[in-house]
Amino acid sequence: MSDFVKSMIYDELVKIVGVNNVSVSQVDRICYSRDAWPLALMWIDLGRKLPTPDFIVHVENKEQIAKILHLANSKKIPVIPFAGGAGACGQALPIQGGIILDIKKMDKILRVDEKSATATVQPGIIGEDLERELNKRGFTTGHVPASMYCSCLGGFVACRSAGSLSSKYGKIEDMVISMEVVLPNGEIMRTKATPRTSTGPNLNQLFIGSEGTLGVITEVTLRLHPLPEERRFRAFIMKDLRTGLETVREIFRKGLKPAVIRLYDELDTVFTLKGKVQLPPGGCYLILAFDGVKELVDFEEKMTTEICAKNEGKEVDKELAEFWWKHKYDMYFPQPERTKMGLVADTIDVVTTWDKLEDLYHNVKKAILDKHHGVFIMCHFSHFYAEGGSIYIIFAFQEPDREKALKMYTEIWNDGLEACHKLGGSVAHHHGIGLLKAKWMREEYGEAGFQVLEAIKKAIDPNNIMNPGKMGFEAR
Repeated sequence: MSDFVKSMIYDELVKIVGVNNVSVSQVDRICYSRDAWPLALMWIDLGRKLPTPDFIVHVENKEQIAKILHLANSKKIPVIPFAGGAGACGQALPIQGGIILDIKKMDKILRVDEKSATATVQPGIIGEDLERELNKRGFTTGHVPASMYCSCLGGFVACRSAGSLSSKYGKIEDMVISMEVVLPNGEIMRTKATPRTSTGPNLNQLFIGSEGTLGVITEVTLRLHPLPEERRFRAFIMKDLRTGLETVREIFRKGLKPAVIRLYDELDTVFTLKGKVQLPPGGCYLILAFDGVKELVDFEEKMTTEICAKNEGKEVDKELAEFWWKHKYDMYFPQPERTKMGLVADTIDVVTTWDKLEDLYHNVKKAILDKHHGVFIMCHFSHFYAEGGSIYIIFAFQEPDREKALKMYTEIWNDGLEACHKLGGSVAHHHGIGLLKAKWMREEYGEAGFQVLEAIKKAIDPNNIMNPGKMGFEAR
C-alpha cells in the first residue's frame, strides 16, 4: 500500500471513528503485531520483525464497524478483529498488514432478561468483568477459562473456547443462542434469540469458531444459569490413569455432571501436588466439584464419590482441590525468567471419543518423545463429555539456542498433531486454529468438507479481506 493510499484510507477512517480512535504510530503497530502464541514470542526473541498492521482502529459501535468493512471491502484491505489478544495460536496476527479492528470499547452488557435467563452483551467485555456483573444479579455464564482476566467474550466465541466448568455448563458454543455479525460487505446480520429452531442450518454455529474470517461479531446473547447455592470440592488418588478414565466414563454414563472433573496423569499429579500426598506408583489425581442447589449437589456428590470409592479411589483432603480452584489462573501468565532460561513450553489440546481417548494420550506422547528425548511431557484431562474428552498435553524443553528451539517447537507440534490425526482425534478442542494448526484443516474436515468451508468463505468474503490466512484459508 503506497503512502498516498494510506493517507487516503487514514482520512476515511478518521471520518468514521474520530482522530483519537485511529493510530498509525510505530509503537502501537508493533504492539498489535502479535497475540499470546508462543511461536510469535520466539520470533521476537530471535530479533525477527513480525508483520505489523497499517492502522489500529478502536471502534465503539456496530455502525462504525459496518462503515469500516464497507470501506475495506471496496479497497480490498485486510481487516483483523482484535479483542483481548489472548489467543494461543496466532489468530490475531496481521500477516498482510491492513486494519486491526480493536473492539474492546464495545464492552457493555446491553440487556439481562431475568425471566428467560439470558444476557445480550457486546464482544469487547473482559470475561472476568462480565462474570462479576452477572454474579451481582444472581447469574453466571458458567464459562471460566484460564485467560478469564485478559480475554474477551468476542474471542471466546470466535475461537470456541472452553472453561474449567465445561463438564456441567458446556463450551461457549453451548451458551450462545443469538448473535449479531457485521459481514465483510458492511451488512449487519442478526439471528433470532430462541432456545432451539428447525429452520435449517444454525447460522450461530457458522460464525462461532470462525476466528474473524467471516465477519465481526458485535453482539452475543448468552444462556445464563442461577448462581450456585453451593460449590463443593472432593479429591481422590486413582491407582492409575486407565482406572481414572474408566471412573470418569462411569460418572457420565450414570448421567451425573460434576461442574469440574480434572484427571491428571502420573507426572502432572506429581507436579501439581508437589509432595503434599504420598502417591502410589502410577497414581493419578482426580479433582471433582459440584455446584447448584443444595439438594442436587448432595445427590451428585454422593453418587460420584461412591463411584470413585468403588473403583479404589483413595480420597484425600478436599482442600487440595480448593487450592487448585483458588489458583487456577496462575499458570496462564508466563514468568519472564522462563524465557531467559531458554525454557519453551506450550499446550496441545486434542479431543476424541472414549474408545480412543487413552490411545490418543499414549500415541501423541510417544510420537513426540520418540524424536525428542529431552522433552518433558505431562497431561491432564479437563473437559469431559458423555461421548469422550479432551487431553491437555503440556510439553516443555530447555534450549538456549533460539534457532534450535524454534525448530524443535515446530517439530513437536507437527509430530503430536500427526499422531492425533492418524488416530482420528480432533487437533483442537478449545484453543482454535489460527496460523498454528492451519495446515491440518483439510485433514480435519476431509477434502470435500473443507471445500464446503472454502465455498462459504468465498461467498461471504469474495475479496478475502477478513483475517486472511487463518483457519487454513488462503492468504490474499
